[in-house]
Amino acid sequence: MNEASIEGFLPDADATGLLGRALAATQPARAVVYLHGDLGAGKSTLARAWLRALGVEGPIRSPTYTLVERYQVPGGEALHLDLYRIGGGGELEFLGLDDADAALWLVEWPERGAGGLPPADLRVDLSVEGGGRGFRMRAMGPGGDEWVERMRIRGDLRAFPESNP
Repeated sequence: MNEASIEGFLPDADATGLLGRALAATQPARAVVYLHGDLGAGKSTLARAWLRALGVEGPIRSPTYTLVERYQVPGGEALHLDLYRIGGGGELEFLGLDDADAALWLVEWPERGAGGLPPADLRVDLSVEGGGRGFRMRAMGPGGDEWVERMRIRGDLRAFPESNP
């Protein structure tokens, strides 16, 4: 499989919002996204911008303590998960996700839910770099390859330098 990827630098929260909007505009009808990065890397900021771009109004709460937040979006339900506080994939059964037929899964700390999550279409890595954030999007399957290609041909990402200048 060809692992398509895109890397860049997000100088501020506005740039993170632009990335979230671009991902929302190009996502397939059903998408599972694993969000990786240290605490404070911008995973929740990206997820909020993404959900806003999909039309979510009102508060978008961080799932840090609730573990999962659910939102209505076009095409169904979006799940925003933060698995930092769980011990393993077996604990996911208590979240009632077995029957979840979500249009979008945004999963922070997915490695903690290994074995209990659907496979990812896209992996987004965020890292603190100076005053901004570095990002790398990597396809995790054929659907992800197509998604990364849609992102590549969009003009939005041309605004992001490939690395911190």
